[in-house]
Amino acid sequence: MKKKLWVITALMMTTTTMMTAQNTPTTKPLFAFEDLIPGGSTYYTHSYPKTLYLTWWGDQCVERNLEECSLIDNVMGDRKPLFTLSAVNASLTDTQVPYLYLVEFPYPDQPLVLLETPKGRRLWNWETKQVVWSQNGPEGDVTQDWSKDSRHLAYVKDHNLYVVTADGQDMAVSTDGNLDLVYGESVHREEFGISKGTFWSPDGQKLAFYRMDQSMVTSYPQVNIKTDELDATTSRIAVMEPDKYPMAGETSHQVKVGIFDVNSQKTIYLDTPQGSLSGDSVATSTPIYFTNISWAPDGKMLYLIELNRDQNHARLKAYDAATGKFLATLLEEKSDKYVEPMHPIVFLPWDQTKFIYQTRNRDGYNHLYLCTLPDGFPVKPAVNIKPLTCGSFEVLSFEGFNKEKKTILFTSNEADPIGCSVYSVDLKGKRTRLNAQADGWHNVQFAESGAAFFDSWASGNDFENGRLIDVYPASGNSATKGKAPLRLLTARDPWQDFQVPEIKTGTIKAADGVTDLYYRLVLPTNFNPSKKYPTVIYVYGGPHAHLVDAGRHWGVGGWDVWMAQQGYVMFTLDNRGSEHRGLAFEQATFRQLGVEEMKDQLCGVDFLKSLPYVDADRLGVHGWSFGGFMTTSLMTTYPDVFKVGVAGGPVIDWRYYEVMYGERYMDTPQTNPEGYNSTSLLGKAANLKGHLLVIYGGNDPTCVPQHTLSFIRACIDGGTYPDLFTYPGDGHNMQGTDRVHLYRKISQYFDDFLKNK
Repeated sequence: MKKKLWVITALMMTTTTMMTAQNTPTTKPLFAFEDLIPGGSTYYTHSYPKTLYLTWWGDQCVERNLEECSLIDNVMGDRKPLFTLSAVNASLTDTQVPYLYLVEFPYPDQPLVLLETPKGRRLWNWETKQVVWSQNGPEGDVTQDWSKDSRHLAYVKDHNLYVVTADGQDMAVSTDGNLDLVYGESVHREEFGISKGTFWSPDGQKLAFYRMDQSMVTSYPQVNIKTDELDATTSRIAVMEPDKYPMAGETSHQVKVGIFDVNSQKTIYLDTPQGSLSGDSVATSTPIYFTNISWAPDGKMLYLIELNRDQNHARLKAYDAATGKFLATLLEEKSDKYVEPMHPIVFLPWDQTKFIYQTRNRDGYNHLYLCTLPDGFPVKPAVNIKPLTCGSFEVLSFEGFNKEKKTILFTSNEADPIGCSVYSVDLKGKRTRLNAQADGWHNVQFAESGAAFFDSWASGNDFENGRLIDVYPASGNSATKGKAPLRLLTARDPWQDFQVPEIKTGTIKAADGVTDLYYRLVLPTNFNPSKKYPTVIYVYGGPHAHLVDAGRHWGVGGWDVWMAQQGYVMFTLDNRGSEHRGLAFEQATFRQLGVEEMKDQLCGVDFLKSLPYVDADRLGVHGWSFGGFMTTSLMTTYPDVFKVGVAGGPVIDWRYYEVMYGERYMDTPQTNPEGYNSTSLLGKAANLKGHLLVIYGGNDPTCVPQHTLSFIRACIDGGTYPDLFTYPGDGHNMQGTDRVHLYRKISQYFDDFLKNK
């Protein structure tokens, strides 16, 4: 039955070649391994295109480099030196600045630059060449959050939260912080768009922060074996350094949101619910997720989204910032699968009664909505909601406002499903594309007023340039008038110096027979169509990620190029479940992670088998994290298809994964036992036939080592023989020289068991 299904699917597939990158002349040299892998000694020379370190001083573009900052004329491109590193350091008496790459210009109407020094922050006036304000910072590796409005500094050290005022007074917001009780840090394992734990009010006089009690969460027993970190005078024995890791269906942490008033030095906590919201299918003591924190423009209210543990009911709520009292519920969203709030509301700079709200749950794609507070709010909480963007595309990022034109600025993939372009929309919903080129992947930063922006981008269609940087001046919407933007940088692609393999992109049909899936195909260097080549599928496949896009070389990684140089065909397919294709595309995998994704990847296999140069008897697969789960799933679910696999940091059983991510896509083990059982790889370990190498970080806090070790145990019990490699002391990903070592290990494994059959 399964074989017939895949034959039918193969016949239904359509293939559209989008663009091909041609092989360079054979007189050019081949890549060295360290040219292509981050952490390699020549990677930044031979794989990383030149860039400019740009920022904005108001509406004036500034270039920062090692030893000098210069103003760039937005229209003509002329550079005017502002100040030098030597001038800065000559005026500093107690410290020095190592370089100027990352300096900031916080005040658009003042000639002040913010310097980060080993001793703390300094505001330096480049006209008078004097330090006008200083603030000594905390010592050690601490998380810091500075308010340019008040110049107060919040920082976290040893799980406690502190504030240093603009005049240097150091205040302890908490004193009882420890591993079980943490203040001012990101919570909910950085899901729901959370990336930090402190939030300054608009005037910088109040600080909202997270307080997380994780004393009830089971500690995962991580072990530190690094001898340079152990006290060898007392013991040579490894020490326990546990992680608080709430697994799916288990007890999770409890979070509160506090507000610290710098002037009164007092803290209040929001009167948020602590038990389950309605609709939860787990115990009433289950915590609620608090996310997307934002302040009212006048600082009198704090807004946040509260999400139940089932993650199918979200409420946007307002609280009194002085008392913590609950005021009103502005919006609610429900789903029969899940709601995933990712973005805080943002008020219009010119109208404090209106804000921008992002969601995918209203029409199936992430879009911007204009929300208007009613007269009498919060007593009358009914909010008027109006769509600003709509259509079968995703808003990828909110970028700010053009205050003069009263438009909202954003990026989206409207022009190309695998691209990223820049747009504005007015309050009536009229959209305008702002970048002159529709193709490629565009990364932008707008000026303070929103009238000008610079655009760093690359395109898969461009084989010569690795990065282009344009500036769009404030003086007249050059893109919409058909004028070319000002080109600040044309960075030659360093791969031009080498033999680059041919890269193709296109689409095939998903297993549903309807949905288009984007793929990337890399042919071997010096490709001979009459030969049969071993082929490796590089896979991720999970939510919040994609591998194929319209950027430089179609998003290809250096390892793919290396393997193509060694005589492999490399293939990547973004299956259903991956990002930027809408809610239905992602939620096709709900409660059965891996099942539909593998069906789509098998469509990719059928496509590969239709190519005369692919050796169907030598198919391999490799991926990391969710891709490691996919690799192991494919090797054990379809053991006759793949000869070799390398799974990195894999999820093996979703019961062992963390609450917030795992339960969003799988529900709990208690409510979805069939889904957890059918997607677990422990019961499939005995199916393994080919060569499988499993690699993991010895102290992985994301996919904890229990995943890999449990799978190896299951293979032993099932009489199968995978290979195992670990990086002691490393986390979920390998960095630096460890990353180079990792990819040499992966490459060698494929050479041993796939290339040389």
